[in-house]
Amino acid sequence: MSRLPNRRDDEVRRLLDTPHPVVPVDLAARAMTRGRRIVRRRRVVRLAVTALALAALVAAIVLAVLYWPDDDPATTTPNGNWWSALG
Repeated sequence: MSRLPNRRDDEVRRLLDTPHPVVPVDLAARAMTRGRRIVRRRRVVRLAVTALALAALVAAIVLAVLYWPDDDPATTTPNGNWWSALG
C-alpha cells in the first residue's frame, strides 16, 4: 500500500533544506531587555489601576458616610399634627 505524496511534507522538506537565516549575535540580549521593559510596564500599570481602585473605594465609603440618612427619631418622625394638615 503506497501513500500519495503530501504537498505539505514536500514544502516542509524544501524549507528545511535551504540555508538558515543569520541570527544577530545580540538577539538574546535585546529580547531580554525588551522582556524586562514589558514586565516593568505591566507592573506599573497594575499598580496604578490598584491605586485608582483603592482611591475609588475610599471615596465611595466617605460619600456613603457623609450622605447616610440620620436614624435619630426626633428628626425623622413627624409631629402629631400632620393629620390635620392633610384634611
